[in-house]
Amino acid sequence: MKRYTLFYPFCILSILCCLATSCDGFLKEKPRDAQPEEEGYRNISELYLNAVASLYNYIGGNSDSQGLQGTGRGVYDLNTFTTDEAIMPTRGGDWYDGGFWQGLFLHKWGVNNDAIQATWEYLYKVIMLSNNSLEHIETYALTHSDAELPTYRAEVRAFRAMYYYYLMDLFGRVPVVVASKVASKDIVLSERKEVFNFVFRELQEAASLLPAEFSNRSGNYYGRLTRPVAYFLLAKLALNVEIYTDNDWTDDVRPDGKTIFFEVDGSTLNAWQTAEAYCDKITAFGYRLETDYTVNFAVYNESSVENIFTIPMNKTLYTNQMQYLFRSRHYNHAKALGLSGENGSSATIEVLQTFGYETDGQDPRFDYCYYAGIVYDLKGNVVKLDDGTVLVYEPWEVKLDLSDEPYEKTAGARMKKYEIDDKAMKDGKLMENDIVLFRYADVLLMKSEAKVRDGRNGDEELNRVRNRVGAPERTATLESLLAERQMELAWEGWRRQDLIRFGQFTRSYSSRPQLPDEENGYTTVFPIPEKIRQMNPGWKQHPGY
Repeated sequence: MKRYTLFYPFCILSILCCLATSCDGFLKEKPRDAQPEEEGYRNISELYLNAVASLYNYIGGNSDSQGLQGTGRGVYDLNTFTTDEAIMPTRGGDWYDGGFWQGLFLHKWGVNNDAIQATWEYLYKVIMLSNNSLEHIETYALTHSDAELPTYRAEVRAFRAMYYYYLMDLFGRVPVVVASKVASKDIVLSERKEVFNFVFRELQEAASLLPAEFSNRSGNYYGRLTRPVAYFLLAKLALNVEIYTDNDWTDDVRPDGKTIFFEVDGSTLNAWQTAEAYCDKITAFGYRLETDYTVNFAVYNESSVENIFTIPMNKTLYTNQMQYLFRSRHYNHAKALGLSGENGSSATIEVLQTFGYETDGQDPRFDYCYYAGIVYDLKGNVVKLDDGTVLVYEPWEVKLDLSDEPYEKTAGARMKKYEIDDKAMKDGKLMENDIVLFRYADVLLMKSEAKVRDGRNGDEELNRVRNRVGAPERTATLESLLAERQMELAWEGWRRQDLIRFGQFTRSYSSRPQLPDEENGYTTVFPIPEKIRQMNPGWKQHPGY
């Protein structure tokens, strides 16, 4: 049975009230109501609920562009449907949406894309709420000396750093704002390397003060940013150091991770050694691979020994939703499950090739991650179309525009990764499966890659991941690791970052030609939303836009 630490919304309005007077433009929030802020911070319990726990209300979401995963047109979609991992085909009158999904896949998103702007605003909203929380903690500390204060301060700093990590990854050059009241004229763009250094330093300084607890498990630390979560982010930062410390991503020149150094526990390590060190720190906590891959995505997955950071889901306690299964299933497939579907997202041709679909060497994880071929309900009954014929997903027939094609409604392998919660609500979007953000298999693959990039052998870590699912062993090379990350982490929101790090994001692939001048890498970051830039006329748009 689940145990919960509830993250009460309290009066988020008091925070929003403060933000409303903070600055102009994208940092502004307008409250519908307000109460005196001091009433929410009278003792250490109220401080925790209102300055720390309240922030976790924003990790997940139930509306477009809100939350780190689970909703549409936000962080996840920008990291997934812009890649060779997933495609949202136009199916006649379905899924054109003004060209939005085609634009993502083709990298033709432009500077006025509403989803890109909404994602920018969501990330900064949470950063400003974090700034406000830190200020309340500092004000409280002037008259109190509770032992919990350093930990609360560290947790909020790490939380804010995580949101800056996502901003830096998506947008490259962004403003670093560390106060809740800032005049618009004082908000300037920071170079990407400067943002990276800020995020890395914040996480390093906060990590030792964070609870050494499992975040994915039910209890007092459920869903919180604990020390292993911070270590995971530090490993990611180090692994992507050549991207994140490159202030000009269009000049075809990258820094060298072997010549970038960090201090870790008193030792000077290059970037790859640093990534490995933080991976080892995570291992030391006792995380390991689940024997059964599917346990990580089960309806009740809080017991997973592999999941490191998740978005808590509960149909009666939380409003967080998971839309990804819902929007992928054919209508009749969903109906047979007692749920609903929107018949959309599918695997690309490249995914099928990477998995070796329909070959003697097909990777075992394909059947864990995708529906393909004849479709069955939870009782093993064949699902049929309205005309009585059997519903068959046709993976090889997928392409960007399927309108008037024979397989318009059935083309494409569909998302399967999460176990079906047959008691889910809201068409299946309000389910019990916690949404997986970070897990230990990724730690092993990061360590393997770091060793290979450092000129060492990464076979052991790679093959631990492969052995778990019964896949034959492989030699760890950059090519095999990119393929492995596709197969192991399918539908988990990492593909864009991986392709950029491996220099593959701008290449052409099925249904996607390379844009003119795209080989210079300008689409590896999203543009500053034009409406945001117009409110800050001193900001220069990213190259290529």
